[in-house]
Amino acid sequence: MLRRTAHLLLGFVMTMAFAVGGAVVTAGPAQADGCYTWTRTLSSGASGADVTQLQIRVSGYPGYNSVLAIDGSYGPATTAAVKRFQSAYGLAADGIAGPATQAKLYALQDDDCTPIHFTYPELNNCNSTWAGGAVAAGTAKANALSSMWKLEALRHALGDQSIRVTSGFRSTSCNAAAGGASNSRHLYGDAVDLGSGPHSLCTIAQQARNHGFNGILGPGYPDHGDHIHVNQGPSHFWSASQCGI
Repeated sequence: MLRRTAHLLLGFVMTMAFAVGGAVVTAGPAQADGCYTWTRTLSSGASGADVTQLQIRVSGYPGYNSVLAIDGSYGPATTAAVKRFQSAYGLAADGIAGPATQAKLYALQDDDCTPIHFTYPELNNCNSTWAGGAVAAGTAKANALSSMWKLEALRHALGDQSIRVTSGFRSTSCNAAAGGASNSRHLYGDAVDLGSGPHSLCTIAQQARNHGFNGILGPGYPDHGDHIHVNQGPSHFWSASQCGI
């Protein structure tokens, strides 16, 4: 908790340092935590690994019924996602990932690159290695990271109130024990089940439509009356008829 509070304070200080009279000051790159540091301002037309890192973190802001491609290319979709992220956090929505935007991202991440309100263990109560699923362990873990950033966006949109994760990555054996489908997206590490908490299941499902999930299942879909399932699978499929989805 202390580390996360420190990151939030760091982000505030950075933002104040870079924003003077509403104008962004392009003094050198801000220093991040132990995860990642951008070394340049990013905008439309840029490409590279630093764009990929940005896209992972704004992947929860693609707009309604959209998914942001994590391809390292800063095109119109990335620009739009950055604008939505900026608006969500009260920054100037210019679609340019400069020092103020990067400072906010630093404030939202922990040293292992996960967003401050979600953790790897939270998305994997099956094993500590991420092995045994339908993809390589590194791929499953990377998929979970992307899911967490989308959940962070969802959480923020829901008033920064907690979201309860009930299931994430599963190995083949864990999936069988849970009674999961043989082709479950949990085997890929890109699916998360969410329980009710401060918000109803339907509130969660309805808001999730704005945050980059290709799959949304909930009340009204067989065996999903007590949770919301979201995933990043390749096929678009939403079904939660009791929630109007």
